[in-house]
Parts: sequence; C-alpha cells; structure tokens
Amino acid sequence: MPEDRVGRARVIIEGIAPEIDAGRYPIKRVVGEKVVVEADIFADGHDVLSARLLYRQAGECEWHETPMIPLVNDRWRAEFEVTQIGRAWYCLEAWVDHFKTWRRDTEKKKNAGQDISAELLIGARLLEEAAERAPAEAAQLRAWAARLSEKDPATLEERVRLALGDEVAAVMERCPDRRFATRYERELCVVVDPVLARTGAWYEMFPRSCPGKKGRHGTFRDVEAQLPRIAAMGFDVLYFPPIHPIGHTYRKGRNNNPVCQPGDPGSPWAIGSEEGGHTAIHPELGTLEDFRRLITRAREYGIEIAMDLAWQCSPDHPWVREHPEWFRKRPDGSIQYAENPPKKYQDIYPLDFETPAWRSLWWELRNVVQYWIDQGVRVFRVDNPHTKSLRFWEWLIREIKDRHPEIIFLSEAFTRPKLMYALAKLGFSQSYNYFPWRNTRWELTEYFRELTRTQVREFFRPNLWPNTPDILTQYLQFGGRPAFIIRLILAATLGASYGIYGPAFELCVNQAREPGSEEYLDSEKYEIKDWNLDQPGNLTDLIAHVNRIRRENPALHSNDSLEFHTVDNDQIIAYSKATPNLENIILTVVNLDPHHVQSGWVTLNLESLGLQPDRVFQVHDLLTGDRYLWQGSRNYVELRPHLMPAHVFRVRRHVRAERDFDYFM
Repeated sequence: MPEDRVGRARVIIEGIAPEIDAGRYPIKRVVGEKVVVEADIFADGHDVLSARLLYRQAGECEWHETPMIPLVNDRWRAEFEVTQIGRAWYCLEAWVDHFKTWRRDTEKKKNAGQDISAELLIGARLLEEAAERAPAEAAQLRAWAARLSEKDPATLEERVRLALGDEVAAVMERCPDRRFATRYERELCVVVDPVLARTGAWYEMFPRSCPGKKGRHGTFRDVEAQLPRIAAMGFDVLYFPPIHPIGHTYRKGRNNNPVCQPGDPGSPWAIGSEEGGHTAIHPELGTLEDFRRLITRAREYGIEIAMDLAWQCSPDHPWVREHPEWFRKRPDGSIQYAENPPKKYQDIYPLDFETPAWRSLWWELRNVVQYWIDQGVRVFRVDNPHTKSLRFWEWLIREIKDRHPEIIFLSEAFTRPKLMYALAKLGFSQSYNYFPWRNTRWELTEYFRELTRTQVREFFRPNLWPNTPDILTQYLQFGGRPAFIIRLILAATLGASYGIYGPAFELCVNQAREPGSEEYLDSEKYEIKDWNLDQPGNLTDLIAHVNRIRRENPALHSNDSLEFHTVDNDQIIAYSKATPNLENIILTVVNLDPHHVQSGWVTLNLESLGLQPDRVFQVHDLLTGDRYLWQGSRNYVELRPHLMPAHVFRVRRHVRAERDFDYFM
C-alpha cells in the first residue's frame, strides 16, 4: 500500500484459518476440493465492512475474488475450489465500506421517520465517486446520482426507494471504494495433488515372491500375471520394496541372521552391487524394459506402481567407491554402518547428510528420483525419511513437484509426532501414522479426532496400514483371523487411504520371530516366500468386498466428515462418514474384541446424519447384505467376531416403514 494510505487503512485481518505456521507451509488439497477460509476481520467504530477472498490457481497471474460472509463475533468466511494440480494461492482483503454504512444508516433514519434529504445528497456524492472508478457503469451511476440530488419534495419517496434499492446496491458492490483496503500481509499457498493423494487402497508385495513360483525368484513378468487378481481385489496402488541390486558384503540371512547361507537373497534395502545402485534393477527381476511394461500394464488395470526410495547403500554400492565423501567414517577410516544400538546393520551404509559435499549428494538423489519419473513412476514410498535431513526433503520435494506436480510421496516415518507432522508440512503427500498401535476405542477416537478435527487435517493425510513387513502388532499376533478382519475394516473405513502388506495379511500370518517382537518369523525381508493364496481362511474375497464398498460409497473417499457416536460398551466403536449433501452416509460399527461376542446400544447424532427422531430409517449392512429398520438415536447391535465383527451400514434416510418392513419379512 502507498505510504500516504497506510495510516488510513482501518481494518485489521487476523486469525486466518487455514494457515500453517504463519504461512511458512502450504495446506493440502486435491483437485476438486474446496478451500474454506475464515478470518477475524474488524475495525474501529461501527462502520460496515466488506471483505474479499482472493485466489488464483496454478499458472494464473490475476486474482479471482469472492465475497466473504460475516458469521458471528467478527468472524468471516468464504471458499473457493481448486481445479488444477500444482500450487494455488489465497489472500484476504477488507475495507470500511462507506456506501454500505451510508445505506444502513439512511434506512434506519427513514424507518425512524427522520428527514433524510441530506443523506440523499451524500449518497449522490458516493455514486459520483463510484462512476470515476467504474467506466463501464459510469453513465448509470451519474444518472442515479443526478436523480438523488433533485430537490423536488414530491419525488422524495421515489428517490429514497431508488437509493435503498437492490439495483443500486448491486452496482456499488461491483465497484467498491478500496483505496484504504487492508490486504493480508502474506499470500498463502495450497499444494493441489491428484485425487489419489487423498484416497486409495495400497497393496504391498515383494516381486521376488510372486505366488506360484515355488521358491524361484519372481520377475516383473510374474507380477504382470498377478495384476488381474490385484485389480479384482480393488487396489489402486501396487507398492514394491526396493527393486535394485542387492549387496553381497555382510548380506543378511534368514530371520536377519548376520551370516547368510548360499542362495539367501538378502534384504532389498541393502541397495547396490557391482550390477549398479539406485538407478539399476535387480537382474533377476528383469530389465528396465520389463519394468516400464509393467507400469503400462498396471495402468490399464487402474493401478499405479509405487516405488521405494531408500537412501542407503550396501558396502558394494558404486557410490561407496565413487563418492566415499558421502559417508561417515570411523576412526580407523572404515565407513560407518547403520546402527540402532544394540542392533547392527552391517549390510547398510547410511548416507551422511552433514557431509561437506552435501550439494553434490542432494543433486544425485534428486537425479535418482527424476530418473524413475522418466521411466513412468508417479508414486514413491519413502523409507525412514525422519532419519534424513528435513531441509533436504523440503528442497527435493519442491524441486520435483515444481516440474511434476502429479507426483505423490508417502512418508514411512513411524516417529515422534512433531517430526512426523514436520515431514508432512514440508511436502510429503501422505504419511504412515500410529494406527497400527491404536487398539482401544479411546485410543482410536482420540487419535482420529486429532487427525481430522484439528489443524493437522490441513497438511497431514494419514495412510492407514494394519501391518507392514516390519510390523506385526501384538493385536494381530494374538487375535486370530477376526483381528485381521477388524483391522482391515477399521483401516478401510476410518481412512480415505489405507494399505496392507498383501500376502501376509491375506493369509493372516501372525507368528512373530520371538516373544515381544513385532518381526515376522521367517520374514520375507530376508527370503523368498512361496505364498499359497488359496489356502483355507484367506481374506482375499473379503478384501475385494471391502474395497468394492469403498469405491461405491463416496463418503469413504474423504476423512473430513468423520464423526464418532456413543456406544455403551467400550469394546464397540461406532463412527460415520457422509458426503456434504448427505446423499451417501456410511455408519461403521466394529467389535474391537477379536475373541468375544460384544453387544450394546449405539446412540447416534441424528442431526449430523440428517435423521428425524420420529422417522424410521433403514441401515443396510454392506458386508452381509442384511437390512434393518431403526428409529431414534438409540439402537441395538450385537457383533460376533468369528462370524463378522463389524457392520458397515449404508444409511437410507427416506424410507416408508410399512413397505420396507413387509419387504424384509
């Protein structure tokens, strides 16, 4: 604002939401979502204020505007929709609106029977001033101003009607006096991602362990043969652990044994050998052409291939020889291997992000990501990002997304909350989280309220995984098949995005390496598995059914509407999701006890679901096909874990009770 106007700008703008760390970080949305902006906007005195939300999409230079609506206590609100992948920006502007103030006060004086002749002259002056600002409307505004300036008492009523009429108000709304407007000091950013960043089902598999290979090393062509099955289960993303050559030096044997036996394939996370490093493919998996073909074939099934980014090297990685300055040295001059005392990982050398050669290291890692983007990869799962430089991640993700805004980065950071949230703020599209260890109703309710009802929702997108190759929770170890079903349904309905470590979850693998451990016995991380996905008790059909429910019900495609409902039994959790128009409402009720039948009374918040207390409504269990007629807020449920430990109800608000009751009988 020009210096001569600074002291004349009377409006204060503060308390903007959403705004992350005073605008330091962007909020996140996907294409088609709305950004609802609120702020405290006020000024001295009693004048009427006007405010605008300014916004522009990726590639636009000019601001669009939409009026802000006053709520209560000087709080204002407006919204806009993001329509393009990339970055969008928003800002606020507000001013004392002298015309609206004049119109309000003139109407009050008129209603009080006071003489408003002078007010009409003031109004005429305001219209004349507006004509100078709005050439297209100037003739009309001057004509109205002349009419208001007439002194004939016989026309007073007509002139008052004109001055206070909607037509004049509409034109003045289009050309307000904003000379002394206050514009918020920061332009706030929105990172706009593809819809897959908000909602999707992920399936993790080791391509070397393709079903039906009977111990032989699987290939990308073998994975290609699995695509129809994975697509039939309804997954959107197929994620592989690292696909690069595996080192030989200090290669780990079965069950993380420091001594490997002949034929042990080693851990895929020990990246690099004489066959190449992070831009090479393990020869037994196939060729680069095979990988490209797999990406293309997967897309034909509506599946994206997600690649693992693990910034670490085996002792045989070419970087160890070519760039020893990128690694930390021990006093004897040897390179420091990875440790998490007392655990030792001699087969892995971590990169040193404090190296004086950090610039060349950063650019090499950036080039690796770009290389795989050039091969067609659009989704990356990032291994342990919390053990690498945060400034590096912010730079890398910005570098990549400025050129390729469609890229999705999933953060595999099971770490402290502030560090986990920091990674999300600085650019990761989605995040692993504490869901695997939230088991009780109180734990789940409190955690998901934090994720969906606080500022966290603006930048942190949870991707819920009940298991991973590193995590076999105690709940899964001792809960049997019902525990896997419970965690599947919780993950798939609490979260818009979720994933499973596939074959192990499908087959309810629950044997830990030793008591108290979350490591799998005979972990696939260290050996090739011969999965028989047809064995009795597998969850393949149920997983497909749950994913079909997810796809057919848009209420489950977002976390914004998640609401928990009261149950008088702590072993049962109930929650709902709904589309904004309430056309699609999903109510999920889960027995959290995998061992015993649990029952109780669910008390619904009828108002939030658009239900009337005196009207019957139908709940259709999409898992079993059963339908029930409920009425009022309190309704009874009973869940048997060895049959089906959950209901996923589609709520129908408008039913004719007599007809539907006869039908169900």
